Amino acid sequence: MIPPLGKNPPADVTRDAILGGRVALRQPARGHRVGHDAVLLAALAPQACRAMVDLGAGVGGAGLSFLARVSQARGTLVEIDPDLAALALQNVDVNGWAARCTVVAGDVLTLARPSGPAEPQPGAADLVLMNPPFNANAAHQISPHAGRARAHMAAGELLGAWVKAAYRCLAPGGVLCLIHRPEELGAILDALAGRFGAAELLAVHPRPDAPAVRLLVRAVKGRRTPSRLLPGLVLADAHGHPTAAAEAVLRDAQGLG
Repeated sequence: MIPPLGKNPPADVTRDAILGGRVALRQPARGHRVGHDAVLLAALAPQACRAMVDLGAGVGGAGLSFLARVSQARGTLVEIDPDLAALALQNVDVNGWAARCTVVAGDVLTLARPSGPAEPQPGAADLVLMNPPFNANAAHQISPHAGRARAHMAAGELLGAWVKAAYRCLAPGGVLCLIHRPEELGAILDALAGRFGAAELLAVHPRPDAPAVRLLVRAVKGRRTPSRLLPGLVLADAHGHPTAAAEAVLRDAQGLG
């Protein structure tokens, strides 16, 4: 079913490409736009996965990047904003993946519940990608742009609720991949506790001498294995030029970890 446009469809839509041109994207010219986070998140996902759900998909950057990397996989993109969901569906069609990917305009918190949408079904996925809202309302000024505010603002318990939704969507042994701020490591591990284990943590640094700006986390449903820290990824050298490792992921579609 085509997600209906909301009351305020974006007036200006740009046509862009990511992953070295492998994924075409239509997205709003203003507000929250697809960047490195989506591609890095997709690169963290194991290539053996075949049934993916992208939570908070926006226009589909992460989920479609994964489908570009894994041609045998199928996916479901879940986005609460009906206008972004409509653009995600356009992006599925533009990339020729309508037979492999569906779009659900719905709330992540209702997934795999009797009152929620029919898809994704409980326990049917072997991979969930998750780029949850980053910032707590109490600690950060809300953006004047409504779309950006929705993408980046969240109540304190929202991370845990998204992890629970991922748990419901995944089969036993399924993989959760998420991207967040490094300072939220404690909250992430708390949210995973009792549901996910064998967590692998990978820090993303803008330069060799700079603190990490993102934390990638990959964990397995039902595991009890302790967490481990993977070698970090540096995006640019001291002169600002992209590193070979970053180019391999962001442009050449190579995986992480």
